[in-house]
Amino acid sequence: MFIAVLAFIVMTAAILGGCVAAVHLPGYLAGRKLEQRLRDASGLAALESEGDSTVLKQKHSSAVPALDRMVTGSKVGVSLSRIIEQSGIQTSPGTVVVMSIGLGIAGALVCNMFVKQALAIPIAAAAGFAAPTAYLLHKRGRRIRKFEEQFPEALDLLSRAIRAGHAFQTAMGMVADELQEPVGPEFKKTFDQQNFGLPLRDALNELSQRIKLLDVRFFVTAVLIQRDTGGNLAEVLDNLAHVVRERFKIMRQVRVHTAHGRFTGYVLLALPAALAVALNIENPEAMELLFKEHMGQMMILGAIVMQTVGFFWIRKVIKIEV
Repeated sequence: MFIAVLAFIVMTAAILGGCVAAVHLPGYLAGRKLEQRLRDASGLAALESEGDSTVLKQKHSSAVPALDRMVTGSKVGVSLSRIIEQSGIQTSPGTVVVMSIGLGIAGALVCNMFVKQALAIPIAAAAGFAAPTAYLLHKRGRRIRKFEEQFPEALDLLSRAIRAGHAFQTAMGMVADELQEPVGPEFKKTFDQQNFGLPLRDALNELSQRIKLLDVRFFVTAVLIQRDTGGNLAEVLDNLAHVVRERFKIMRQVRVHTAHGRFTGYVLLALPAALAVALNIENPEAMELLFKEHMGQMMILGAIVMQTVGFFWIRKVIKIEV
């Protein structure tokens, strides 16, 4: 009874909080953005930050600093910090851990309310616990793909700036100012690092660590070799931009040719669940045996495992490295 009441309170608070956020949050964010633009245009932000300006890297902290320090000091915290940085989300490892624990508990409570199966409760808790990390990985993947699409434009801008007579560091500053997220902010970090005293080699290597792309490694290697041996860097950057664009053309052609296999995987994954729902509507008494009997539960678990393995197997078959 206590668990049911607690789950009801948690769900009610979550629904009310979501409604309030949906109503008031867009206007609040729009007002904050407008205020920040006005402050930047009037120069007030620079005057107010003059007394406490710093060139140190600022990190976001959670509401529990002790938890942040404990998480950041572990190997898991280091990996989580890197994922947060690559995803572009302004949060901290401690906040992610707190959200993971909270969603894990909420998932277990909700599952205990609606699904009276002992095996489903730890699965729901594990899914809730992994949800924040999965979201960060999803955001990181989208951000890296967007970076890869914008990267040829950055190379073209670097090449044109170098041909116009600018130094490479100045050209990086132009890329940071002209291009949008995520290419602009990433080049801004690299430009600021070398501008504040970090050697250019280390700053570029840090860029290749933040953005795990083969094209970025090619770019860093080309720039470092040109600085050691000389050569026409603008021509090298033009050739690299051409190669990246041609590779994107081939990737799109591959996606067209493998579309049938990808949709086959989606259909095969969704077909058992859809059939189970249809049979439950048609003959619920027969389906109850599948959920109540131990043998039926084992069959459901085995079907889920085999479906998952089959889906990833199909994805592996149709995945073509370009």
